[in-house]
Amino acid sequence: MLAELTSRGAITTDQAEQGLAERARSGMRLGYCLAALGIASEAAIAGVVGEVMGVQVLELNGQAASGVPDSVAHRVPGTFAHRNFLCPVSSRAGRLVVAMGEPDNLRLVEDLEFIAGMEIEPAAAGEMALLELIERQYPTPEVAVTRLIEELDEVGKPEVRSDPSGPDDRDDLPRGAWVELGDEPAVRFIDEMLESAISRGASDIHIEPYERELRVRYRIDGALQQVSAPPLEMAASLSSRLKIMANLNIAERRLPQDGRIKVTRPDGAVDMRVSTLPTLSGEKIVLRVLDRGTLAMDLGAFGMGRRAEREFMTALEDPHGMVLVTGPTGSGKTTTLYSVLARLNTDGVNIQTAEDPVEYNMTGVNQVQVRPAIGLTFAAALRSFLRQDPDIVLVGEIRDLETASIAVKAALTGHLVLSTLHTNDAASTVTRLVDMGVEPFNAAAAINLVTAQRLVRCVCGNCSRETRYLPRALREAGMDPAEASGARFRRGAGCDACGLTGFSGRRGLYEVMPMSRAIRQLALDRAPAHQIKQRAVEEGMVTLRRDGLKKAVRGTTTLEEVLRVTSA
Repeated sequence: MLAELTSRGAITTDQAEQGLAERARSGMRLGYCLAALGIASEAAIAGVVGEVMGVQVLELNGQAASGVPDSVAHRVPGTFAHRNFLCPVSSRAGRLVVAMGEPDNLRLVEDLEFIAGMEIEPAAAGEMALLELIERQYPTPEVAVTRLIEELDEVGKPEVRSDPSGPDDRDDLPRGAWVELGDEPAVRFIDEMLESAISRGASDIHIEPYERELRVRYRIDGALQQVSAPPLEMAASLSSRLKIMANLNIAERRLPQDGRIKVTRPDGAVDMRVSTLPTLSGEKIVLRVLDRGTLAMDLGAFGMGRRAEREFMTALEDPHGMVLVTGPTGSGKTTTLYSVLARLNTDGVNIQTAEDPVEYNMTGVNQVQVRPAIGLTFAAALRSFLRQDPDIVLVGEIRDLETASIAVKAALTGHLVLSTLHTNDAASTVTRLVDMGVEPFNAAAAINLVTAQRLVRCVCGNCSRETRYLPRALREAGMDPAEASGARFRRGAGCDACGLTGFSGRRGLYEVMPMSRAIRQLALDRAPAHQIKQRAVEEGMVTLRRDGLKKAVRGTTTLEEVLRVTSA
């Protein structure tokens, strides 16, 4: 298209380069960029496309404002329209007229005919107007949230009405707590917000009231990103609505509360853990998104090397012993353990778990929520488990000597024990247990394998570009510059698809250490962690840093990300 525009004098060569540079920066389509920069009109660009491809040209400005009939729009799913940059416009004589960014894509036209059940008449159109029409006809959750907020700003503050049947102390409740929630804007906003967060892959949602504003943020790929928020006056209504959904006490605003919400979607249910916290300006609410669809993951696809995965799965096939997963908070330990349980959960085994809190509800697994306030600690739950004929025991975290001792005893008496520890690397886990008070011979005999892990952000595939690092930077990271001779280092430029961050998705870095005979002997001798690590590396263990460097060389992540989450 660019060559046709320049050959027809619609744009100059310099203007073409400006358009290409803007496309590289924004990630938007070329025609959109040319029109947005004012280089060429949408009509001129669409006219050239229509002439070259032999299709009609549609003027969509009117329809972008009014939309298209539902009977026409329903012929094409919204996700398909967004992904392929197209929108059905009208139906005539049994043919569906579709405005397309690529009207000459015959395979796409065939797919459309199969989906719509009609013959397709492709057409060209201005890309800015086409994008506006797609977003109007098939609003994404983010667009729906923005529209709702604009609507709320136009309407004004939500009406506050007292509930005559409420408690006597209702005057002490926050303003808006006793609104009628049937058609309250809070209901619609929360529905749209939850759908938006899930569709964007957020792991957490933060709703934070301040003196003059209400802030809403999603944690995506480990980093918080601010999104559109409703007026501050809705803070109490949002809090009340979420408390009702989570079966919490809406009258209690002085103490933290915890609950759960289940969101039903066409592709399955998503659980959310709700936590409220009284702050100076009101209640802050954090929702942890627990998508069960991630549990059946392939650890290899998530970043674990072939040898490491083979050693990890071999340890899980042992009917007794301990498999420990270590790492800081937010490193994916829980996801790894639940993925393991999803594989091991069969009719032939009895699985017992003690967790704080229970993250995912798994059918076929006996899950116990520990409650230290009433004496139901990890240690107490473990003692009870040993009288419940378990095959596999999962302890959410080994925090003290009592829990560690019972877990070791269970591993030595014919049970497979899975648990987590907060240590920096795999080798430190053995010494940590000994430092807790576990006898070295018990730790050496009980542990089958230790894996340490971290999460790094992946370079966005939509806007990634090749990059280079100076030899000095490579040496400081622990890499010989000669190793990087054939490297494919990449970095994201930032686009709409990744929220201008340059990253999209995350991968795991893994350090898997099987307990060989030599390492068991070092544990018996109370050897320091660095000696255990050195021996493990000699036996073939890939450290977290080396695993990260491998992924950076392949262009999966950046060198800076690897250095951020690993130590030499």
